[in-house]
Amino acid sequence: MEDEEAEAVLRAVGRQVKVWREAAGLTQPELGAAIGYGEDLVSAVERGRRVPQPEFLDNADQALGAGGKLSAMKVDVEKARYPKNVRDLAKLEDEAVEMGAYVSHHIHGLLQTPEYAQAVYTQRRPAYTEEEIERLVAARMARKAVFDRVPRPLITFVQEEVTLLRPVGGRAVLRRQLEHLLEVGRLPHVAIQVMPTDRDDHAGLSGPIRLLKLRGGKTLGHLEVQLHSRVISDPREVQILEMRYGMIRAQALSPRESLTFIEKVLGAET
Repeated sequence: MEDEEAEAVLRAVGRQVKVWREAAGLTQPELGAAIGYGEDLVSAVERGRRVPQPEFLDNADQALGAGGKLSAMKVDVEKARYPKNVRDLAKLEDEAVEMGAYVSHHIHGLLQTPEYAQAVYTQRRPAYTEEEIERLVAARMARKAVFDRVPRPLITFVQEEVTLLRPVGGRAVLRRQLEHLLEVGRLPHVAIQVMPTDRDDHAGLSGPIRLLKLRGGKTLGHLEVQLHSRVISDPREVQILEMRYGMIRAQALSPRESLTFIEKVLGAET
């Protein structure tokens, strides 16, 4: 993990589990058997190498007689469960009153199903471990809470047509993903638009764009490419991104036309 804050939390939790286990006179295999987990996982948690699930901490708390002290650490562990860049982005999303994104290669993260997200992370090279994929998928799914937040933010997306056709994870995963797009796209505070491949005017040829308008009026841009993720706060650069995103939305199909388009693609997939 390239995240000192999260590593410190996991090491602290691991030390507490070990202290309570030893005080109870149990070995790692014995604790594992008592709470329904293997010795390897108990060892990894105590060494700060694995993120314990809430159930692990609850069961360990009960088995070791910790009186709620281990269960209480679930809040800290939940924050450490996700990579730092995801935590930082989630904070911005939580402050946003309006968000917009143009995506060119895959379905936007906030719109992805768990199966689609897992397929995306599985294709990463060099490859993630299974634990890393599980952590990243969970983080991505947790960010979807923004759709249910009150007051509702206005959320818009422009997806390239090819992202609706590329069978990431296989045809079954793609079908479920398209169905999910229709479900989300019908929400009153969400607009999904499709940029047809045959458009000759296209303001997004420089790549994906993300904009977040925060409470208080400040607007930030967010760019993610290959190994780099960057938040843009310079007003002049943000203004350019806003101009481009506005043109992209104008050039794409309308939200209603886009839902019809997605329905047709889904019909061809079934």
